[in-house]
Amino acid sequence: MKYYLGIDLGGTNIVAGVVDEDYRIIVKHREKTDAKKGFEEAVAEIARVGKKAVELSGIPLSDIEAVGLGTPSLINPNTQLLVNANNLGWRNVPLPAEMAKHFDMPIFIRNDADCAALGEALAGAAKEYDHALMVTLGTGVGGGIIMNKQIFNGGDQMGAEIGHTKLVFGGVQCTCGQYGCLESYASATGLIRETKEAIAEHPESLLAKKYGARLDDIDARTAFDAARQSDKTAIEVVDRYISYLAAGLSTLICLFRPQVIIIGGGVSNEGETLLKPLNEKLLPSTYAGTEIGVPKAIKASLGNDAGIIGAAMLAKQINI
Repeated sequence: MKYYLGIDLGGTNIVAGVVDEDYRIIVKHREKTDAKKGFEEAVAEIARVGKKAVELSGIPLSDIEAVGLGTPSLINPNTQLLVNANNLGWRNVPLPAEMAKHFDMPIFIRNDADCAALGEALAGAAKEYDHALMVTLGTGVGGGIIMNKQIFNGGDQMGAEIGHTKLVFGGVQCTCGQYGCLESYASATGLIRETKEAIAEHPESLLAKKYGARLDDIDARTAFDAARQSDKTAIEVVDRYISYLAAGLSTLICLFRPQVIIIGGGVSNEGETLLKPLNEKLLPSTYAGTEIGVPKAIKASLGNDAGIIGAAMLAKQINI
């Protein structure tokens, strides 16, 4: 049996796991991310968390085949620099080279959403499919495209940026600086903004009565919860949100023809309250949908483990 180390780096936590070649996590170790540390010190911390996971597994570090790291950014294959990880304050830093100071084995680094998509494709909700699209609905909108059980890299080898495809010309400004990105409308952040705007416009609504005086308490669940209580304003907010998401996914379906769409991230926890109307909207929203059908949107099944498994298995991706 061969073993791999997968590390999922987020703005809040570093989670490392030892994964065997059958995609089983042997052990996990989690610690808080300290984004205030300097770059070199932070990478040393990432390596320490990874080595701690190996220690807990009882497997000698020398028996680990490779290290895979999922990061909230892209790695430029020409410069080998991490492009921009906003939540860590990193921009154009030599992450692969710095990681290599701590591990005497092959190191593979990819965008964290690509790693999550790979994990779900190999061991999770999409393991029965060869071609899958994963979209994560959290603070932003991430995702990855899987073709023939391989991460789609594109011509520049940096994969896809699903959240920054354009949905509304001249629309809401995104955190990336562009306007009208899918992320501005289909993220949890976008849903919270729409909920607050609806409260201001409809003071008679249940949403306004419950949250009008405490806007800071609003999260992505708020509109869904009120919609389940038959609040008309909340129902409209949720319907508009799902319509935005369906429109964005319809474009990706036309481009990549996936067999299945995996929905992850915090908003996916709404379950069928999200997925049932989303699937209903995908059919009329997608070109030739009624003639040839559309892939079904299903909930991701691995949670945070998807990123660990996907990162660990980067070494086995023949196109990296």
